[in-house]
Parts: sequence; structure tokens; C-alpha cells
Amino acid sequence: MRRFLLIAFLFIVWIPSADAQTKPRVAILDFDYATVRDISSSIFGTDVDIGKGISDMLVEKLVNGGVYSVIERKALDTIIAEQNLSNSDRFDSSSAAKIGRLLGVDAIITGSITQFGRDDKSTNVGGGAVGGITRRFGIGGVGRKQSKAVVAITARVINTDTAEILSVATGNGESKRSGTTLLGAGGSSGAAAGGVVDMRSSNFASTILGEAVGQAVISVATQLQEKSTSLPARVVKIDGLVADATGNELILNVGSKAGVKVGDRLKVFRTGREIRDPASGKVIRRVEESLGEVVITEVDEQSAVGKYSGTSPAKVGDRVHN
Repeated sequence: MRRFLLIAFLFIVWIPSADAQTKPRVAILDFDYATVRDISSSIFGTDVDIGKGISDMLVEKLVNGGVYSVIERKALDTIIAEQNLSNSDRFDSSSAAKIGRLLGVDAIITGSITQFGRDDKSTNVGGGAVGGITRRFGIGGVGRKQSKAVVAITARVINTDTAEILSVATGNGESKRSGTTLLGAGGSSGAAAGGVVDMRSSNFASTILGEAVGQAVISVATQLQEKSTSLPARVVKIDGLVADATGNELILNVGSKAGVKVGDRLKVFRTGREIRDPASGKVIRRVEESLGEVVITEVDEQSAVGKYSGTSPAKVGDRVHN
């Protein structure tokens, strides 16, 4: 019996958990909604950034799915602002890949909204009723028609090294219910005050349009999770310096922007001589002495903190790399 328990214990210990495996790191850009912008504006009574709304919903689904490590919105917005990229630039594969490289992610996800509205074929989309006297969400001339909401979105996974499109996911959603308005009875343009609508809210999800959007996003998220293994592993080269050394705690001058993560084990070296190209004066080789290792415990964008162990104390200016 004791032998059986020991074997069982060893079996449990040595099974690798899925959580312990490295997750692909991705960032998600706002979806392009230029194709359906006029229709969207007619529904909400104003220009609402539904591309950002659907992107936020997809982030939530992928984070909860646990397959990807998704970069937070704040870091993405900072990079876009620093690079001064316009909306049209972000939808270009090369620009998207550049953003991904700066973030240190394995891939960047972009997408487009290709359908957003009713399932009827009326050309009178929006009509004069929207934002007019009735202040109702609907389609002028067909206000009594029972229609379903339909939404279609396409997502593309882009390799940050080559700008190659690695995979594509397409999601289609159709509401189970029909109605005369897409946003439910009593909706008005005031619901989109300032052009802001929280598409992740339960209020929006309960509308027939929210049903269709939710289905489309879930479909895309599911496909992206199934295709996660197709992402090539991106080797992040980390090269930094010790900025402070107090006891066995080191502060490095590289952080999350350089790809450093909590748990990383980086080697610590001391540079002895630098060999320079006599023609250009550039450093072509460094003669380094291996000192030890630092295990990262804290990370922000510009720096990292770690516990050091080695043959001799580290000092300011020592190099760290993987």
C-alpha cells in the first residue's frame, strides 16, 4: 500500500500543468469599423467606436479563456501614442507588427467589422426616424418590421517579426430574438451620450444587437484559442544593465517593454574587455566573466527587480541577458 501511494505521489508531482506552460503573448488592436460606420451611427444616433468595443470584448474572452497572455490596454495605448500612428496605420500589417515588436509580444491581433445591423435587405438603413422626432433606434419606413440583428467580424493574427498573417478567424452572430429596434424597446440616442457605449455591459448584452455581437465575438475567440498552437515561439533577446545592487537584490534598467517577465532567470556578467572593429570603432565582441543569476520578482515598463545569487557580488554596470 505504501509503495502504491509513493508511485501515485510521484505521478502527481511530475505531471506538468497547463498553467505552468508558457502562454503566447498577444496584443489586440481596435477593430476597423469603416465599412459599417454609417449603419452604426444610424443605430446609436451618433458615431460610436464599435471597433474598440468589440476589441475590449475579445480581450475579455481571451483573458478568461486562459490560452493567451494578453497585454493590457494601457501599454498598447502608450506605444501607439509614442509612435503617433493614425487609425489607418494600425490596420496595416507592417505597422501592426511594429507595434507588436515594441510590446515584445508573439503576435498582434487586428480585425474588421464587416456586418452590423438588421437581417433585412432594406436600403433605407437608419432612415429619417433616427435622431429625429421619435428619438428611437430603428429603420425609417420599416419600424414595424420584426427583424433579427446580425453581426460579422474577422480577426487576423499577425507575426510581429515578419508581418505575415498567421491565421484568420471569422465570427458571425445572429440574435435569437426579433424586434422592431436593435437596442430594445424605449432605446434613444441619449444612450450613446458622448459617443461612448459599454459593449461589455449587461444592458447592451440584453439587447438583440448585443446578442448578435456576443455570438460573433465568442466564435472568433474560440477559433483563436484553437489556433494558438500555430503561433511560432518568439525568442525575446534581453540585454540590460544592473542599475542598483543592494545585497542580493538587483534593480535592472530593462522591464516589460524589453520583454522581461516575473519569473525570468537572467545571467549576470561583468565585462572585462571590449573588442572593437579597427575600421568602424564598433564593439564586435565582449570578453565577459560569468557572475551568477538573477530571478525576476517585480517588473514595470522600464525596470525590473530580482534576487541575485552568484560567485561574487554584483555591482552597478554589470550586464544581464538571457
